[in-house]
Amino acid sequence: MCNSTKMTKSALIKNFRSNPRKLFLIDGLGAILTAFMLGVVFVNNQEHIGMPRNVLIILSLLACVFLVYSFTCYIKSFKNWRVLLRIIAFANLGYCCITMALLYVNFQSLTLLGLIYFIAEIIIIVGLVYMEFLVANDKK
Repeated sequence: MCNSTKMTKSALIKNFRSNPRKLFLIDGLGAILTAFMLGVVFVNNQEHIGMPRNVLIILSLLACVFLVYSFTCYIKSFKNWRVLLRIIAFANLGYCCITMALLYVNFQSLTLLGLIYFIAEIIIIVGLVYMEFLVANDKK
């Protein structure tokens, strides 16, 4: 890893460590976007995505649960924020695993657009999870 990458990662960790609520805000905003895309846009245009309608609704509802959790953690100031951050990080990882399993099960019906969306979503969430774990485990 080059110096500028280490510096950027260190600066991000420091920034989020000084205000970990920002990670909950980012997580909650991402959950809103996911819930809207899956539960409104894709449900009404399911033929362009290929994922079954009931699966889109279930994933959207999961995103709504994460949205409530993340915004609650953002709005309230908890002393045990590290534990709460780890909980949402593990929940996000679980969501990614569920999504990957659903991609596998429904692969034949997925369109290229659907596949691209879900893979991009997984990549973004895994990046967020990585940052959440870095900040939650940072002892500085």
